[in-house]
Amino acid sequence: MTLRLHAPVVLPCDPACTVLRDAVVDVDEHGRIAFVGPRADAPEHTGATRELTGILMPGLVNAHAHTPMILLRGMGGDLPLMRWLQEAMWPAEAKMTPADMRSGMLLGAVEMLRNGVTTSAEMYFNGEQLAEAVIEAGSRALFGAAIMELPGMDWRAQTDEVNRWIDADGLRIGPHERFEISYGPHSAYTLSADALGVVGGEARQRGALVQVHVAESTQEDVAQREQYGSVPKLLEQVGALGGRVLSAHSVHLSDEDVAIYAKHGVGVAHCPGSNMKLASGVARIRYYLDNGVKVGLGTDGPASNDDLDLMEEARLAALLARVSGLDATAMRAADALLLATRGSADALGRDDIGALEAGRWGDVVHVDVDDPAFATGLDAPDEQVLANLVWASGTRRVSDVWVAGEQVVEAGESTRVDRREAQAEVAGIAARLR
Repeated sequence: MTLRLHAPVVLPCDPACTVLRDAVVDVDEHGRIAFVGPRADAPEHTGATRELTGILMPGLVNAHAHTPMILLRGMGGDLPLMRWLQEAMWPAEAKMTPADMRSGMLLGAVEMLRNGVTTSAEMYFNGEQLAEAVIEAGSRALFGAAIMELPGMDWRAQTDEVNRWIDADGLRIGPHERFEISYGPHSAYTLSADALGVVGGEARQRGALVQVHVAESTQEDVAQREQYGSVPKLLEQVGALGGRVLSAHSVHLSDEDVAIYAKHGVGVAHCPGSNMKLASGVARIRYYLDNGVKVGLGTDGPASNDDLDLMEEARLAALLARVSGLDATAMRAADALLLATRGSADALGRDDIGALEAGRWGDVVHVDVDDPAFATGLDAPDEQVLANLVWASGTRRVSDVWVAGEQVVEAGESTRVDRREAQAEVAGIAARLR
């Protein structure tokens, strides 16, 4: 069935961040957007229609997450990055079962949907279980199978497993292509340079995304910087670039690194909340953007952030850009919103999500404006409406969410998953992992 959503304000998240008034979003029977624009210009419609108050915008796109780590939320929260990984995270993760990871992904997907996040790029393990959870929740994910050289882990076998999965099933599986398979070589400090080159080549051959941590902290890649100059230089030298590559965090990039990323079309997932909590540093996002690097936003894992609220990341990204440059014009509310939507989709190499445009998936978020954040009204100037959404409201007023035209959140709750039951299951698993 076709669906028309009508609201006083629609934010399609086109490059200009246009604010449409008295507008509609039409989703066709295949779950794709057929029309976005003023109601006066809309074609005749005979399907279902929802009359809504407030704002419609595209589903947010979380460009970097480890969502099953919701099971470890709150653990090691006062440790620096490498100690946090080695002393808190990795020992607890070693106790997880595939079923545990499925439960963590399910609750995390529900949490993200309630925050207006319809797509997340995940780096983790046990992809089949994560796919089941994502499809059950009704969200989307780009799963990067974690590839590492650690005791008990064979990076070549992990890579071959991803090869076989893609070769057998294709890149995207599930209803309305809800789950994309990709490669997740963890980092240059958990993989050799040769391994990174091999993984990059396998991904490029299949048109698949590579998700990799780069330059998150100043301590993690000392040996690589001594030998190659930087991790981006290493990746270029071993032939890991040239396809779809998502560089997570990327806090400490030199001007030369930025030029390498722009040359090869590498996307950056900026994770300001996690970077601040782990004292990793402040990325020069304004400089990256001005020099042609595609930048999106990520939450990182719910054990390092500790929430899964991408609009909070948009707000933090804009505030950090302003204060680090001592320039109040460095990033507007509109710029921040675009990072969380269109920007993240571009960074992931996806042109079918992240905006309300004909041909893209009908992933739509409804924000209720019955809140003091919007007391100045939706008839305020465009810049003020955007400012109130980004600076004042965020996602706390997300009411309804559709993915491929199917409603997966109604009045703030999942239509597919019993949230309280999912929370209870995660609580039981977390107690065992402590």
